[in-house]
Amino acid sequence: MLIKDARVWPSAEAVVDVRIAAGRIAECGPGLRPTAGEEEIDAGGCALLPGLHDHHVHLRALAAAQASVAVGPERVRSAAELAARLREADAAAPGDAWLRCVGYHESVAGPLDRWALDRLLADPARPGRPARPVRVQHRTGGLWVVNSAALAALGLGGDSDRGDGGGDLAGDLAGDLAGVERNADGRATGRLWRMDRWLADRVPARPSDLAVGLASVSARAAALGVTGFTDATPGATGPDVAGLAVAVADGTLAQRLHCMAQADVSGPVSGRFSIGPVKIMLDDDTLPPLDSLADSVRRAHAAGRTVAVHCVTRVQLVLTLAALDAAGRAPGDRIEHGAVIPGELVPALRGLTVVSQPHFVAERGEQYARDVAAEDLPDLWRLRSLIDAGVAVAAGSDAPFGGADPWAVMRAAARRPALLGPGEAVAPETAIGLFLGSPSTPGEPRSLAPGVAADLVLLRCPPREAAGSLGSDLVAATIIDGAVAYRAVVGGG
Repeated sequence: MLIKDARVWPSAEAVVDVRIAAGRIAECGPGLRPTAGEEEIDAGGCALLPGLHDHHVHLRALAAAQASVAVGPERVRSAAELAARLREADAAAPGDAWLRCVGYHESVAGPLDRWALDRLLADPARPGRPARPVRVQHRTGGLWVVNSAALAALGLGGDSDRGDGGGDLAGDLAGDLAGVERNADGRATGRLWRMDRWLADRVPARPSDLAVGLASVSARAAALGVTGFTDATPGATGPDVAGLAVAVADGTLAQRLHCMAQADVSGPVSGRFSIGPVKIMLDDDTLPPLDSLADSVRRAHAAGRTVAVHCVTRVQLVLTLAALDAAGRAPGDRIEHGAVIPGELVPALRGLTVVSQPHFVAERGEQYARDVAAEDLPDLWRLRSLIDAGVAVAAGSDAPFGGADPWAVMRAAARRPALLGPGEAVAPETAIGLFLGSPSTPGEPRSLAPGVAADLVLLRCPPREAAGSLGSDLVAATIIDGAVAYRAVVGGG
């Protein structure tokens, strides 16, 4: 392939040609002549960048979200609207299939539990209809709420639950049920904390549905210029990793994939698939002792792996930094999110990479202004202050728990709201660079030069950007491993 007359990032001056062979850039320079059988793309003086890499995404959840009911504040704004949406979805769903809902936040209808869901689903127009199992995921991804029918189907007890821990379950599952919330009477409330794995094993998606969802995710990402993902699913097992590796190998996922997994999980390290850091989840209510967290870091390092520690609160970050100091840091260790970073801790982050979600300030600004403590607001989703202090920073969408469009993330990074850290905004070229790092070094933007992998995105010029436009309006073509994965329709304006 020969790309003619491109302005290669980050220079906007010279117009050059870029030759691709065997999946890599072979030549860069002016006046390159096409060879026999070589595909030619006329860039027309437009910008050619390294392909975008989403450094934090949850692919299986994002694929499942394609067939889920969106119940977040972007779609519903009241209990009445939520009830109408649930009942409509219930009526349209086949047989006794589970109803999977995503994106919920308390601003819609307050805290949910099994009884609230039962009431919302009770349809006066359809009396006597058997209750359908329903599960609703909180926007943060850490909580599922299920109705009474779902509790019964899961063996956790329906209306007759006496708080016996699910007596029909095998005893060896007892340790998996710590996330089942119970009220003062010992009855399951329907609120299941950090039980994604447990639920996935009991309400599995059909392989064909997962494949269709992943293919849809891949196609949309290619249209946005995304040539690689880092999957950050917590607790990823050997079968999880193997399944995603197959999706890459058979082309269901066109992008490169760097997959976080447990320390004892290995996988193919070839082609477009590789194993990434060990993901360590932290929750304030169940924080491990310092020694235990430090031991987890040591085990990962001993296995030749780095760590990626989920930190969204002040206390989680303090504990993580102490554990990394105790265990020893390895090049490539990461802080995921870094939602709240006190100013005095910024210097301690040098040598680590913070993988941030700057768009959350735009997507959740109203919630933050209302719910976040005033003393935490200046420390919320730092960006420029980290970069100015010499901390490596990259970005990930956290989709489906955040918007999947990397260009929307970049716009949010460059346009901070006046009430939520406007001084943390960065220049547009810096915002673009948040997605240009390699999987193993997210904070170091790649460049286009002979010998590097031909993962590229060609932009339109001038870009067709307008208020509310999709990132795909900016992209003319996406090339992954030397092959065109997306090309915009010519003549569309």
